[in-house]
Amino acid sequence: MRTHFGAIWEAIADAVPQQAAVVQGDRRVGWRDYEQRAARMAQALLDAGVGPGSKVGMYLYNSPEYCETNFAAMKVRGVPINVNYRYLDDELHYLLDNADIEALVFHTSLGDRVARVRDRLDRVRLLVEVDDGAAPDGMTHVEGAVRYEDLQATLAPAQRIEPRGDELYIFYTGGTTGMPKGVMYPLENFTDLFLRSYPPMIGLPRPEHPDELPATAMRLYQAGIPLVAMSAPPLMHGTGCWFGMMTPHLFGGTAVLLRERRLDPVELWDAVEREGVQQVIIVGDAFAKPLLRALDGSPDRWDLSSLHLIVSTGAMFSSEVKRGLIQHIPALAIADVLGSTEGGMGSSITTRDTPGNETAKFTLLATSKVFTDDGREVEPGSGEIGAVANGGLIPLGYYKDPEKSARTFREVNGTPYSFPGDMATVATDGTLVLYGRGSNCINTGGEKVFPEEVEETLKRHAAVEDALVFGVPDDRFGQRVAGVVSLSPDRSASTEDILADARCHLSSYKLPREICVVDQVPRAPNGKANYPTARELFLAGRREQSS
Repeated sequence: MRTHFGAIWEAIADAVPQQAAVVQGDRRVGWRDYEQRAARMAQALLDAGVGPGSKVGMYLYNSPEYCETNFAAMKVRGVPINVNYRYLDDELHYLLDNADIEALVFHTSLGDRVARVRDRLDRVRLLVEVDDGAAPDGMTHVEGAVRYEDLQATLAPAQRIEPRGDELYIFYTGGTTGMPKGVMYPLENFTDLFLRSYPPMIGLPRPEHPDELPATAMRLYQAGIPLVAMSAPPLMHGTGCWFGMMTPHLFGGTAVLLRERRLDPVELWDAVEREGVQQVIIVGDAFAKPLLRALDGSPDRWDLSSLHLIVSTGAMFSSEVKRGLIQHIPALAIADVLGSTEGGMGSSITTRDTPGNETAKFTLLATSKVFTDDGREVEPGSGEIGAVANGGLIPLGYYKDPEKSARTFREVNGTPYSFPGDMATVATDGTLVLYGRGSNCINTGGEKVFPEEVEETLKRHAAVEDALVFGVPDDRFGQRVAGVVSLSPDRSASTEDILADARCHLSSYKLPREICVVDQVPRAPNGKANYPTARELFLAGRREQSS
């Protein structure tokens, strides 16, 4: 068997046909039905002329249909493309056009947006509607689209995949700035990366070859301990898709999806208890704090003994919050992964028995390094700040963007690296201390301030739920540090109190000159910071105060 997500999943379906592949509330799709439904969707693609190398867009909320369409695209040796369900007309058209989408599967509640851009999409051969019971007002159907369940009822399953090893995988990332861009990987290498590096369930053997995976899945199923993973963030983002669905499926695992489209801590902990979830995927404090607050409020409500691992990546995860979760779930291990769509760079593991780790301090992967602007490797303990470079599996580049590819994926001393933009220094013990994204760095009077460091300090105040920090124009210093904060439920604090507390922990040039309290700090559904909107909220609040 080739190292190919789709081919492995087909073999898993044969090995554990009755095991649940996808669960969402009352919906349960077993592995046999999962493979067959994906195969029928694959036949619909083939009938429309969508085949090897074709791009299949998934403009969907978390659902079994998202997983099935992802699988179906691989079955035809095509390329599944994630589409952010928050995108409106212009962003949606940009991505669908940039990605050369030939088939688009979408929820009916998003149909009005699809209808408005449809005539500008010359390459689209197939539109498929998934009924989520929420069509926009006055609209029941997108012209030319077929219904997902009609295809399931009428088509025979397509034949099994015959991978050739040249399949492509593309995942679109919006980052914190700029238009979305597609990160390209060889699918075979991408599959192998997750097969070798995925955090294992306690007691899960590490197969040496993909041919061993079906037998591994069968042993776990027969022993009554099948792998059960749950993604709290959307599948349209890499953290949720890779760690919460695609990689657990390599081991015959069950992907548990939440029904609500916003994080509901009660629903999540209910699902962990009900489904025996062993691994939960989150994105930093934006998810962890509400989850911890629910446990603090009802410490005896849930039996969470099945939960062994929480995986987080893509956003700051405070050490205090990690410790709080472990107090409620003593057997829990927390893997805080430093990585991005462009590659992994390090990790931090926290358990009940490990010393208290500093927030944003990671163990570098063996293939990762930190380089200065002139290509020198940062020496441990030097205090120099450099760019974090991943030297492991390097993407082929950004789809249709050779200039940005050349800036991000480049060689240092003859070795290829990926430079996603994270800035850090290396401590004396060799661990990496992360400062944040260089693109967000604030230059105030010649001093560099990384927002993530300041945000973490603001969140240390007992009343602060979340914070984002950014630069605003200043006549004297070029930029000055400003920010927005939101307060925890039933807590209050003045901006003066918050800044006074931060002053005890930050150098004066890093301290925000102004902050504004907002109802909710703006973040994407995956927990990543929305700095442009945060800046707009700050400026609006300042205008309101001055009027």
